Amino acid sequence: MSKATVMVNGNGNLHIHIPMFVKTNQGRKIIYAPQTLDGDNEDMPNIVQSAVVQSLARAFSWAQLLENREIKSVAELARSLNVDNSYVVRTLKLTTLAPDIVEAILNGEEPDGLSLSKLVLSFPVDWDEQRSHFGFA
Repeated sequence: MSKATVMVNGNGNLHIHIPMFVKTNQGRKIIYAPQTLDGDNEDMPNIVQSAVVQSLARAFSWAQLLENREIKSVAELARSLNVDNSYVVRTLKLTTLAPDIVEAILNGEEPDGLSLSKLVLSFPVDWDEQRSHFGFA
């Protein structure tokens, strides 16, 4: 992560660059400083990707409905939710992630760049291969 810099332009104006991450949480904008993004600021909470967490929650909830036979099929689930079958299948695939990957995501400790769009693409079934594929140590 780059550091804050101050430069004087040729015309005498100051150019101040402060790297930061702005996240909206329940309508509020929260600014995270570089130390927070680098993990150096222990007082700040982890940044949790709510879309990923919400999709994980959906996936496990839907899987439970199917396992308990409250819903008979993926097609029935998709119809009841008024969504496409492929969306349900992609979301349900998240239940095959390694438990430590799920836990890291829920704790906001996933590798940089891991997003919902990357998670719903094809990924290995083997948990060790998943860790390598998604950049977990």
